Amino acid sequence: MRTYLILITIVLSTIISCTTQKNLPGTTKDGKSIAANDTVRIANDSLEYEVIIIDPGFTGWLASRAKQRGYYGQSYLENKNRLWVMEWNNRALNPLRYGDMYSLAIDYQPAINYGYEVNYLLYNYLVYFQISNRQKLAGIVPQF
Repeated sequence: MRTYLILITIVLSTIISCTTQKNLPGTTKDGKSIAANDTVRIANDSLEYEVIIIDPGFTGWLASRAKQRGYYGQSYLENKNRLWVMEWNNRALNPLRYGDMYSLAIDYQPAINYGYEVNYLLYNYLVYFQISNRQKLAGIVPQF
């Protein structure tokens, strides 16, 4: 009798543990992750420009893996952005060769002083893009 009671307890606990699987925070019922607040807006009303980055994972990557503000100088960021944006736009103009990964061109004009914050965010997005998509726009991509 005791053996049957132990066997029934094990079977019931197995059934209960299989059917009461809880969703982890930040996931849907099917286990897919939910990207919360992954939109970065860069704007300067006086220069009349706006950049909106909607890429799941970028905000988290920026907070956890990117170098802190001030690590690179503005001229370094501008030079990298100039080089990478030029290659990005080249690929955006050739979708048959590069696919739809580069859907929109980036209007980055070297003569305009966008300020440190814009250059910092654009630089880090381009680093994130290259690392996460295994692309190499030009030059050396920092590996964080």
